[in-house]
Amino acid sequence: MGVLMKSDLVIEVVAIRGCCPVYKKGFVFRIKQGYKLVADAPICMHSLLSLAPYYASLSRGVSPGELRLAGPDGAAYVQCLDPQEITGGGTVTFRITREEAGEGVKP
Repeated sequence: MGVLMKSDLVIEVVAIRGCCPVYKKGFVFRIKQGYKLVADAPICMHSLLSLAPYYASLSRGVSPGELRLAGPDGAAYVQCLDPQEITGGGTVTFRITREEAGEGVKP
């Protein structure tokens, strides 16, 4: 069997509507090798839930366009599940890009 290469995902906070108690614009975290969450600071559960339906496909090379997530630059975009207009919290928009992982895994 061949080796399935997975890309690392780079997730960046690009916009915040309202006041997010966790993130600041420009914060970056990663999902390495398709499943290892790597961050230098706490990660909000709302953001993980918004990424959950897409991270495996994106790390395996499915294009953001095929998932209907592509922005004008071709990157994938999602937002967290906090409805800022109702909760008074902050709705965060994330930009997701791929970079090649250093290791492959067998399917």
